[in-house]
Order: sequence, then C-alpha cells, then structure tokens
Amino acid sequence: MRSLTSRFLLLLLTTAILVACGGAPAASQPTAAPAASQAAAPTVALAQPTTAPAAPTVAPAQPTTAPAASGDGKAVVSFWFQPPEGGANTGCFVDTAITPFNAQSKTVMIEAVPQPNVWDATRTALAGGSGPDIIVTPGPSFAFELAQAGQLLALDDIAQQNNWNAAFVPWALNLGRIDGKLYSVPNELETLVFYYNKTLFNEKGWKVPETIDEMMALAATVKQAGIIPFAGSNSEWRPTNEHYVGIFLNRVAGPQKVYDALTGKVKWTDPEFVRAIEMLNTVQKEGYFMGGLDRYYTTPVAEFFTKFGNGEAAMYMTGSWAMSTESGGISSYFGETAGNKNDWDWAPVPGTKAGEQIFDIGIGSTYSINKTAKDPQAAAEFLTYLFSAETQGRLLADCGSAPAPVRLQADVLKGIDPRKAQILEALGKASDAGTYGYTTWTFWPPKSDVYIYEEIEKVWSGEITSQQYLEGLQKIFDEELKAGDIPPIPQR
Repeated sequence: MRSLTSRFLLLLLTTAILVACGGAPAASQPTAAPAASQAAAPTVALAQPTTAPAAPTVAPAQPTTAPAASGDGKAVVSFWFQPPEGGANTGCFVDTAITPFNAQSKTVMIEAVPQPNVWDATRTALAGGSGPDIIVTPGPSFAFELAQAGQLLALDDIAQQNNWNAAFVPWALNLGRIDGKLYSVPNELETLVFYYNKTLFNEKGWKVPETIDEMMALAATVKQAGIIPFAGSNSEWRPTNEHYVGIFLNRVAGPQKVYDALTGKVKWTDPEFVRAIEMLNTVQKEGYFMGGLDRYYTTPVAEFFTKFGNGEAAMYMTGSWAMSTESGGISSYFGETAGNKNDWDWAPVPGTKAGEQIFDIGIGSTYSINKTAKDPQAAAEFLTYLFSAETQGRLLADCGSAPAPVRLQADVLKGIDPRKAQILEALGKASDAGTYGYTTWTFWPPKSDVYIYEEIEKVWSGEITSQQYLEGLQKIFDEELKAGDIPPIPQR
C-alpha cells in the first residue's frame, strides 16, 4: 500500500514540520473548527513583513462592471471576517494579513468587514446573489457545494497567471477542483488530538490512555470522581458533532476502512462503523461530554474552556486549531493569567491498538472568489499575497494559525508553542507511516457531510439507531458517488 509520502508528506515535511525534524524545508491546512478551522473564518495580529511579497505580474483583466474604488483610486475588494471575542475591532488575521497588504499594494484595498456568524451570513448572501468578493468556507466540502450552485468563480486562469502551482504542493489545489476546474484554495492544515489537564492527571494519578477502550474506561473513572470527563459542546458550532463522528470512525474502524468506504469499496453500514457510532453514542448517553447531552447542546465555548482549565473537566478532543494564540485559545485558560496553577498537554486520540497513532488530516477553511466579484484580479492579488510563504509564516508565528499547504521558510516554528510544533511534526510522521485518518469536512461529499453532523443528534436522542443512521448516510453517499460529487481522495 502506498503511503502519502508523495503527497501529504510533501506538504507536511516542507512546512514547519520538516524543520522540526531537523530537515531542510521543501514543499509544504483544518477546520472545521468552526467555520474556517473547522473552522470559522480565521481571525488575526499585526506584523509588518520585512520584505513585501512581489505583486502579481499579470495585468488585471478589465472587469465587465467598473469595480468600486477607494479614495486613492485603489480597487476595493470586500472581505468578511468573524469578529474576535472581547470587543476587539479587527483581530489577528486582519492585523497580520490585511493591514500590511493594504499598506504595500498600490492597486488594491481589502475592505475587512466584521460579520458575526460569518459563515451563515455568507451563505445567505450568496443565495441572494450578493456577498463579499472573497469567500471563506469551513472546508472543501462546503466550497464544493457553493461551486455546484454556481456561486464561485473558476480560478484556473488566475492560478496560472499568479503561479499558484509553484506556491502550493501538488495535491493541495486538487482538493478545490470540480469537473476539472479549480474553485477554491485550501487553507489551514489541521488535525484532531487529545488534550488533557496535565496537572489534574498528575494529582489523580491518571495515565494518558493508549487505546480507545482505555479512554472510555478513564472517562468512567473521571465521572465517578465528580469531574466532567470531556470538555466540549456544539452550542456555538453545530458541526462540532462531526469531529466526534470522524474521530470514532477513524479509530474504531480504522483509516483504511474509512478510505475503502470513501472510495466505494465497502459500505458505511459495515459492522465496524456501526460499532464506532455505538461507542460514540455511549459517550453521550453516559454524559461524558460536559456531564450530559443537554449541557453539550448549551454550554458556551468560553465556559467549557474555563472548566477544562480549572480542572472541572479533565479532557478535550478537538482540533489543532485550539492552540491558536488568538484570545480564546487553550493556553489562555491555564496558568496564572487564567487564575489557576494548571498546565495542559496533548496526545494522539488513541486507536484500538496500544501505540497506534492516528492523525486525521483536514483542511480547516478554503478561499474562493465570488462569481459576482467586480474585479477578480484584484481579489487574486490579495490571495497571492495571503498564500505567500512570508504571510503564512507570520500568521503561524503571530496568530497560531495553522499553515496553508504552501512552501514555508525553515524558521517558521521559532517562537510558537513547542507543543504545537510537536503536533505538526507528529502529523508529518503519521502521513509518512500511512496511519493518517480522514476528516469529514475535507473528504466527505457535501450532502453526506451535513447529514453526518445533523442526523447524529437523532441517534443521541434515541430517535434512530446507529445502524439506521449509517443506512441513511449510505443512501446519500451512494447518490453523491454516482453523481461524481466526491472530493478528490489521495491514494493510500
């Protein structure tokens, strides 16, 4: 079986990861944190580039409609972003990427517009024929759906003119292709990991679980001690549900079985998939998430992070995006600044065998150009700047943002939390060993993806069984497979 060395490792070991291993950089996303890491649109901190990336050499095409212009004659390109918590006006993404771009560009100005619930607002606007010029989605599956609806501009000519193939690794742009045409650019390479309150574990004498069965047993022990086993909720991002579906599918059934199902070789109703969903259902029935299903649906993010930091919750399974240095990242809830003396650490989410390290590879967000954009070349100038090695390196160092699959400089890991560097390095090693898994928002087709995170709630409420849930998934998946609506799946 062929590993992903030729594709994913090319990306991973040529970003900061290769540097962490002591190698020379070569070629180097998410999210779904919420909406652009699975994830919401990335938020961002100002760091002027020492050298501005070169502007595109291509002469802008004449728009069919005259584009809006700023007071100094620059073409104005609209960009919506999720405003950061705490009342700040911009956020790290705007300060680190947009502000310096506007300062160095002689022809384009990005108009950054704060938009609460940015993904919902974007979808609604696009459905009405409007929306920002640059479209940010929570992952390839979401971009796939927008492209099918005719709401995104084909980027092939723009990509060729701006030499994006040289910036991205070979497989990366393929994730944004539909029927051979490029509609989105991937951002935020991410994975899912097991975080734990290290101080609490040491006090209680708990060991980091090496298998998923050990993790389930530990959750029972933690609950008996009067502590919440797992922090986490979907109150502010319903697709959080799919993080857990994907975790259990990849670890109970295994990544190879998931790959076989994604490529149509086995059915989602396979007994191992049923067992995975039943195990996840046990987690909810036992109240391991936040102490009960009702609290899983209602607990705000800041509240469950606080409980995790002060030791009221012991563990948290989520993405590498949780390590963002932006306000609200995991580190801000531990230590003196958070009013406690606790520390945290991470480990791979355990699989069925001890020592097995599975890292689900995902893309947390994508960037596209609105079909109705008045000046696509102006938008393309910003995207070329955004996905340059210089800008991506600053976003990683200053904002903790997961890097896009582009070539980065050898010193990109300097100054970031070493635990994040370890995750990136481990992700690269897992891809090399062929033990990588698949995130739902990156590799499942769009209708199947929505079904996964919406209909799982009916399993948790007892309306349907795990078997029935997977039968429903198979029906939708078969339709999308027949229609060719499956995102590209790199060969294992």
